[in-house]
Amino acid sequence: MMTNLFSVFDPTSSILGMSMNWTSTMIGIIMIPMTFWLIPTRYSLIWNNITTTLHKEFKTLLGTTGHNGSTFIFVSVFSLILFNNFMGLFPYIFTSSSHLAFTLTLALPLWLSFMIYGWINHTQHMFAHLVPQGTPPVLMPFMVCIETISNVIRPGTLAVRLAANMIAGHLLMTLLGNTGPSLTYSILSLLLITQIALLVLESAVSIIQSYVFAVLSTLYSSEVN
Repeated sequence: MMTNLFSVFDPTSSILGMSMNWTSTMIGIIMIPMTFWLIPTRYSLIWNNITTTLHKEFKTLLGTTGHNGSTFIFVSVFSLILFNNFMGLFPYIFTSSSHLAFTLTLALPLWLSFMIYGWINHTQHMFAHLVPQGTPPVLMPFMVCIETISNVIRPGTLAVRLAANMIAGHLLMTLLGNTGPSLTYSILSLLLITQIALLVLESAVSIIQSYVFAVLSTLYSSEVN
């Protein structure tokens, strides 16, 4: 019996007193490198095409001023989030990407590094960025306040967007699944179809949210150059 609506996402599994929840986050380190030692398969060819496409798109977003190789950071972030989002779709696996402890750990250091780099190396550009071009002199103080607030809340919006989108679908699937034992066979078949449709939707959300996180991080980094 759930103590509250979100208790299904609480860390509970442990072996000999050691929490085993976050092992799903690191399982990729064991599983993924094995594929690079095999003869190129369809899986590896598809993944190479995906990463190449992402590299080209992120390079376009960064522009000519971006440092060479900086796209690999965002491709790696995309891969990590995508892997954890998909791991959370399996039964009895802890969904790490639905927790702010995971999403803030990714968003905050990225944003801090962009800000520190920008203010140290491009101070004049960062000050100019606080006032959009064509702003009337009367509104300039207000625009500086608004732009400063929007800059400060960026890591929070990145983290909350990912966590909220991941937890919403999982919560709906859990609530629908808990009604299963009390239903008749005819309604249960409808419930199964609904759950399969939600699972497909959650798979799409897993891809979209990891892509959105990586693209927004790339856009934030392009603003400091």
